[in-house]
Amino acid sequence: MQMTSDEICIVGLELPVRIGVPEAERATWQCLSANLTIKPKQNFATMGDDVSVTVDYEAVANAVKIVAAERPRKLLETLAAEIVNHILQHFIADEVSVELRKRILPGVDYVAVRTRAKK
Repeated sequence: MQMTSDEICIVGLELPVRIGVPEAERATWQCLSANLTIKPKQNFATMGDDVSVTVDYEAVANAVKIVAAERPRKLLETLAAEIVNHILQHFIADEVSVELRKRILPGVDYVAVRTRAKK
């Protein structure tokens, strides 16, 4: 058997959120950028062109937007963990990694957090 490392990537997903340590920052909506990498349970070669055995990336993107917008949070780290857990619980994925980017510091392109989890 040949080992594969098939992944589905969603890059630059815009997430409207209320996030930040100061209460004033959480009071207003901001836009984060998310990069998601999802390892489906089945490798691409064995899917047989059957959409029911893969990860619906549109559904993932919509679900992540809902999770991100559902409540204010202080930490990017908290949101990243919640996103990973949601995808693993609701989609046919074996492994998920998430990178969240926030433009917050002067003179810096962005601050990012990354997390990865396996089922």
